[in-house]
Amino acid sequence: MSRTMSKKHLLVGLAAAGVLGVGIAAPTVAFAEDSATPAPTASSTADQGTERQQQRADRQNEFADALAKELGVPTDKVTAALEKVRAQHQGKGDRPERPSPEDRQAKLKDRLDQAVKDGKLTQEQADAITKAVEAGVFPGPGGRGHHGGPEGTPGK
Repeated sequence: MSRTMSKKHLLVGLAAAGVLGVGIAAPTVAFAEDSATPAPTASSTADQGTERQQQRADRQNEFADALAKELGVPTDKVTAALEKVRAQHQGKGDRPERPSPEDRQAKLKDRLDQAVKDGKLTQEQADAITKAVEAGVFPGPGGRGHHGGPEGTPGK
């Protein structure tokens, strides 16, 4: 009878492992299928960056025009004042410098290594996560999504 119990335990364990495997693989496949859009090339990324800069400049000009009209002063005076304030703000270093992609990759590797060491992940899972991030499966820095493009430009 103990032999049948161990077979049952083995079957239950295998079934649980199968469910867990599908639970991990299904979202990965879904993300992979979702990323069927081609990755941007260097030239298209540069074009998008130039286009975004132009859109930003246009919005800033519209803002300066509206502000000048509201205050009753010339637009060039408002633009000069905004540029002066922006330069002072940038000089203070209010924003911390963004880590380089290499630094982010190193931090991810450290966190995954610690998770493997703590028994939260297997080495195979950590390797799969690293591979998925490098392939751009996950949104965020290094992948497609909100901050997925070069140095934080949106990937969508």
